[in-house]
Amino acid sequence: MSIIDSLTAFFIVDISHFALANVMPLALLAADTVAPSSGVENFTEAQSVLLDLWHGFLYRLPGLGVGLLIMALFIIAAGPLSRLLLKPFSFSSLTPLIKSVAQRSISLVIILLGVYLFLFMAGLTGFAVAVISGTGVVGLILGFAFRDIAENFISSLLLTIQRPFRIGDIVEINEFTGIIQKVTSRATTMVDFDGNHIQIPNATIYKGVIKNLTANPLMRGHFIVGVGYDADVRNAQNLAVEIISSHAKVLKDPEPQVLIDNLGASTYNLKVYFWVNVEDTSVLKMSSLLMRQIVGRFTEENISMPDDARERVFPDGLAIVSNQSVSKEDSADETSGFTSLNKPFCESKNTELSGNKKPALALAGKPAENTPYSSNFTGSKSQTSTLDNSASSALENENENEDVSSEAEDIREQAKKARDPESGENIL
Repeated sequence: MSIIDSLTAFFIVDISHFALANVMPLALLAADTVAPSSGVENFTEAQSVLLDLWHGFLYRLPGLGVGLLIMALFIIAAGPLSRLLLKPFSFSSLTPLIKSVAQRSISLVIILLGVYLFLFMAGLTGFAVAVISGTGVVGLILGFAFRDIAENFISSLLLTIQRPFRIGDIVEINEFTGIIQKVTSRATTMVDFDGNHIQIPNATIYKGVIKNLTANPLMRGHFIVGVGYDADVRNAQNLAVEIISSHAKVLKDPEPQVLIDNLGASTYNLKVYFWVNVEDTSVLKMSSLLMRQIVGRFTEENISMPDDARERVFPDGLAIVSNQSVSKEDSADETSGFTSLNKPFCESKNTELSGNKKPALALAGKPAENTPYSSNFTGSKSQTSTLDNSASSALENENENEDVSSEAEDIREQAKKARDPESGENIL
């Protein structure tokens, strides 16, 4: 006889035995209840039913014992057996989370198989089928109840598979910037540069924008410097590029650039671009140093950096209070001096209106002839060379003494030593 025939015969015998032991006595008892009978007969029938149930229980007791033993063995062997099945994949690049999920899934399947064998040995195969059928409905209900938890868990699986970042990476997620400290099945913990722990749900991370600042260690910094319209903007650009290129921490490739970003109300807005390696150089510190050096150099070169034009309104008028101690003669002298001081401006305006091509004032940083202000731009070449050499040496000394080191490694050490805000193992 084949195995299938044996199982079929076993099922037939089991079902007939179950029907004779349980269903038929109950049916007879119901019939006797409907039909009129004496109290003695009812007691006798009830006693016989109870005896049949007891005999049926004793008959199935060995099966229950064997089923309990099998289920216990399956539960105990679920963990080691799942690890044994996953051992061939131990040398693969699977993340700890994927390995853990696979191990738990295999263990759950083994435990469910043990429970089904227990119900089968106990003669409750119909109940086992009903339980398995109802598992889908229960799972659907639990899925709606724990939708957010399931969403975060599935997102953690997808993050471990795609790996947009690793532990210790500097990332920007939803306007939060920091170093990844820990990733669990529910949330990702990061430490920002203020030392704060930030927990972001994995579903939010997976659906949001992730900017990884460590994947490429090279980062571009930029800031804006305003230069007046009366200055030589090309000279200002060259000076700014010279200052940026003189710093050893600024990368030569890609090379720094100084471009006109836009035309403001009273200035050319020069945007300064430079590249650094964020693993050893802080972009914020380097920007601060370069801004200070560029402003100082522009001041030495008499390159104006005016404030934006503003308009102030005085609804009640502006009261001018004169000093009573000032005599009329002094006022007259001051007025005449003011007139003589503004005379070149008037002459310049008249010259421009008359069509003369030689303006009396310097435009775009070029010194004009025969003006009292041309002395600010003229000088011997030796003096200019001396000033440039002294400025370069001072710039080099400042660059050597300035601390522009990156704080990323310090934040990583803080993240390692910090208290875990949530229990659980890393999954990346």
